[in-house]
This record gives sequence, structure tokens and C-alpha cells, in this order.
Amino acid sequence: MPRVPPPDDPVPAPTKPNIDACRRCELWEKATQGVAGSGDRKARIMLVGEQPGDEEDKQGAAFVGPAGQLLRRAMADAGLAHDQVYLTNAVKHFYWEPRGPRRIHKTPAQRHIDACRAWLAREIERAKPAVIVALGSTALNSVMGAKMKVGEAREAELAHPSGPRVVATYHPSAALRVPDKEARAQMYATIVADLENAVRLASDER
Repeated sequence: MPRVPPPDDPVPAPTKPNIDACRRCELWEKATQGVAGSGDRKARIMLVGEQPGDEEDKQGAAFVGPAGQLLRRAMADAGLAHDQVYLTNAVKHFYWEPRGPRRIHKTPAQRHIDACRAWLAREIERAKPAVIVALGSTALNSVMGAKMKVGEAREAELAHPSGPRVVATYHPSAALRVPDKEARAQMYATIVADLENAVRLASDER
């Protein structure tokens, strides 16, 4: 059984092989692979989601499933090109439970967020983004180091301890889960507006 390092142990560069080999919590045991961030490492904007989903776990890439497709559409509507961002997740392995033949997403526990926070810190350190967009409460918890409600955080001026401005918005998967068509469209519009705000802030920081 490999030694499980404490969450505050130094971590190596956040590359796929290193994340694959991570044993900082137990999620690696059921995941297919670790999922590293992707995109321009020097991008002005970093988007942080919750964790890999089923498709991300299978393909080994961030935001390639249904939520990722919705996010990319929102990015396009906000005037944010894919090559202008760095995409990653707060938790690097897929947390799931079986339901028949399907693997159903489970919300990461605080211990998973804490275990992976060092990876995210390394990504922020390397990329030095002007703006970090936290997609959902898990990402916001990881980025800010404290539990916050997305609705309240959207109205606040936030910054990461290392300097980047932080924009809080809803995870695109939340929009996919809204059953009411009108409410779903409103949440999507909110995500687009928050991404537009991130673009403005990144431009102001030049």
C-alpha cells in the first residue's frame, strides 16, 4: 500500500503523469486516471471546475463531457476563445458511485478538496492568471480556501491570496440539471455574463 502524503506535502509539477500517480486521497482507487488541466499555461483567465466527470475520466481531459460542451458554448457567447483560457478542476480524480451500469457523480468531500488544493496552487503559481473563474461551490471553496455560496460570491469582489481576481459563477452542470426551460436559460445567461465580466477584468489587469 503506497504512503498517502498529508495534504500540505509539496507536490511536483501538475502534469498528467504526476497527477495519475497522486495518492493524496483515496479517489485514485476507483478512477480510470487523473485529469490534469489543459490549455495555455500563460492564459490570462483560468477556469476551475469541480472534478472530472464520467467522460473526462475516460478520456483523460478536462471539460469534454456534456457540461464541458455547455461551457464552451458559453465561452463563445462571452467572446472568450478556447485558446485564451486554462481549464482545470479543483479535484483531479472522478468521485462516483455505481447505479446499475452507470457511474454517477458524487460531490467531492472536503478531504478531497483539501488533498487536491496543492495541485491547484501549483497550477496557479505556474500560470499566473489575471483572473480565476470558479465554476460552482466546490471550485470556489478550493480557490478561496473557505466555503462560500456562489450566489453571494458573485456579488463580491474576490481575490486569490496570490493576487488574481476571482469571479464566482455556477458550474455548467447546474444549468443542465435545471428542469424548467426558462430557469435553465436564465442560469446559462448568468454564466455567460460572469464570463464576460472575467474578460473585462483580465483586460483591466493588463
